Amino acid sequence: MSEPFYRIKRLPPYVIAEVNAMRHAARQSGRDIIDLGMGNPDEPPPQHVIDKLCEVAGKPDAHGYSQSKGIPGLRRAQANYYRRRFGVDLDPETEVIVTMGSKEGLASLATAITAPGDVVLAPSPSYPIHTFGFMIAGASIRAVPTTPDENYWRALDNAIAFTVPRPTVLVVNYPSNPTAEVVDLAFYERVVAWAREHGVFVLSDLAYSELYFDGQPTPSIMQVEGAKDVAVEFTSMSKTYGMAGWRIGFAVGNRELIAALTRVKSYLDYGAFTPVQAAACAALNGPQDCVEENRARYHRRRDVMVESFGRAGWVIPAPRASMFAWAPLPPGFEGMGSLEFSKRLLQQADVAVAPGVGYGEEGEGFVRIAMVENEQRIRQAARNVKRFLANPDP
Repeated sequence: MSEPFYRIKRLPPYVIAEVNAMRHAARQSGRDIIDLGMGNPDEPPPQHVIDKLCEVAGKPDAHGYSQSKGIPGLRRAQANYYRRRFGVDLDPETEVIVTMGSKEGLASLATAITAPGDVVLAPSPSYPIHTFGFMIAGASIRAVPTTPDENYWRALDNAIAFTVPRPTVLVVNYPSNPTAEVVDLAFYERVVAWAREHGVFVLSDLAYSELYFDGQPTPSIMQVEGAKDVAVEFTSMSKTYGMAGWRIGFAVGNRELIAALTRVKSYLDYGAFTPVQAAACAALNGPQDCVEENRARYHRRRDVMVESFGRAGWVIPAPRASMFAWAPLPPGFEGMGSLEFSKRLLQQADVAVAPGVGYGEEGEGFVRIAMVENEQRIRQAARNVKRFLANPDP
């Protein structure tokens, strides 16, 4: 009985959890840790969304089981969002499903469509669910680059030519977590054409659709003609509306994949708490000035972080989207490795970041910095970093 369970054996230790445990212990001891590690929004949802939650939760009939695919009003609200934002028409009955956050949706779809031994193409570095959701379901992962250049397309073609069995799924994630890279609509057009040619499904993670900067809105793969033939796309309320803990997300697109996800979820859950879904309707259907304010807040934080860390001696490339910066280790620390550097930064500078190696082998040499503290705290983090860089010895 001491043998590890089969699926647990396929999961390596979660190195980011090691830094998280150190951060928790440091805070328990009374230290003021500036947490730039976890992508946990620090602002609450808009007040009208909270009010709707309370209003519906006060109704006696609101506390029973909900619908695992999501209440009809919320599926219609998501379809309206896609029409308003991207000019895309979706059928709320067959092309939209509500998930308990995009992470659960990705994992449940992996369970629905993966056979043991299937090969899935996933970016490296990438958010862990993009790879481990499929590994838990029994697939093998073949990594492709995150950077959308010609090396990316060569990697896809090589995967088709030399992988046995042939890949069945391609995961794309732009704006990327963790690298914050972005793509244009022409990239998605090429992805859809490639997927249709080779009979591969595409899973697009668009969780950071509304956190774009410098006046460049992020596109959706669903804007491409024929995308519904091969693709589904996941979005989330977490970052756009500050509703991370509410666990509301969506999958939209290909009817076959949506049906498969719906069937699996019907066995796994009864859907999110109905008042939470009603509040999500209020967010999507209500005034959207909060979205612009949220975007502007992260834009200001990005600029403060790039400027203050740069003055501290650590040049941070300015992300064009998302709530993260993907930063190479500072000069002189490259040989330390991202995990050891993250530990030292926490221990000696009271600043928590996420080690890049936690996002895959290609993430070594980088850390992910989350812009989830206010501007004053970011400047304080930069001052702490400056002292650490000047005197890194414990």
